[in-house]
Amino acid sequence: MPARHELVETLRWLIEAGADEAVGDVPVDRFVESAKGRARSRQSTSSGSEAPTASNVQQNRPERSAVPASPQPRAPAAEPRSNAPHSPVRPPAPRPPAAAAAVAEAATAGDIAELRRLVEAYEGCTLKSTATNTVFSDGNPAARVMLIGEAPGAEEDRQGLPFVGASGRLLDRMLGAIGLDRTSVFITNVIYWRPPGNRTPHPGEVAACLPFVERAIELVDPALLVLLGGASAKTLLGRTEGIMRLRGRWHDYATPRMARPVPTMPTFHPAYLLRSPGQKREAWRDLLAVRERLDADG
Repeated sequence: MPARHELVETLRWLIEAGADEAVGDVPVDRFVESAKGRARSRQSTSSGSEAPTASNVQQNRPERSAVPASPQPRAPAAEPRSNAPHSPVRPPAPRPPAAAAAVAEAATAGDIAELRRLVEAYEGCTLKSTATNTVFSDGNPAARVMLIGEAPGAEEDRQGLPFVGASGRLLDRMLGAIGLDRTSVFITNVIYWRPPGNRTPHPGEVAACLPFVERAIELVDPALLVLLGGASAKTLLGRTEGIMRLRGRWHDYATPRMARPVPTMPTFHPAYLLRSPGQKREAWRDLLAVRERLDADG
């Protein structure tokens, strides 16, 4: 039996190689299965059955269809990189009727402090009943850069702040690498309460919080918006593509009450980068694009 540290190192290597999900309850040795298949094939050949001759093969061969084979589908074109033109602003998705009251309530907030009070008193999201704290925001409401993640985790729920714990420490290092910190950015999530067991938020839960997230963007009025993870990017950009396709290029985000669209860069969530460190290089490129845009805009 391998020592515990050897098992830990093997698991760490598998995670870094991208094998971070189990697809079965028990491991399967494909080499053993392949060997068994070859053994069964040899047994059937030696059981007395006549080996096929060339004439038998010709007689038993099915007739070829006269219909020409369908052409192979072409691979999709590569996504443009971060210097490509902005994606067009998409119209907002239709809201469920239950969200209408939240839209009207969020619109009454005149600043971030008032919006925080409205969110803390809000009872329209069922996640609030199972959470310890409302996780509204961190950072500077007057910042030029606004970051939006998905939902609080266990440590965020305990402290009432977004992006703390391991993912928060990685985010701090990512920001520091381009000359930013929590005093020069504003951080929030598309969900204000932790889903039980850190599960993916349901669409109804996202819709219940979205009016307040949109109002937060309007009030902060950032020069740049950074969306951390696929859930945040798809929700706010109204897209169905995954983060692999959305990241690395600029998009525009806007609401009817905003005077101008906000240049928006989707990138990987820090929690994902902890599980898949091989993607850190791509995240670094996204951060460099954000730094370059900030410097160009003065």
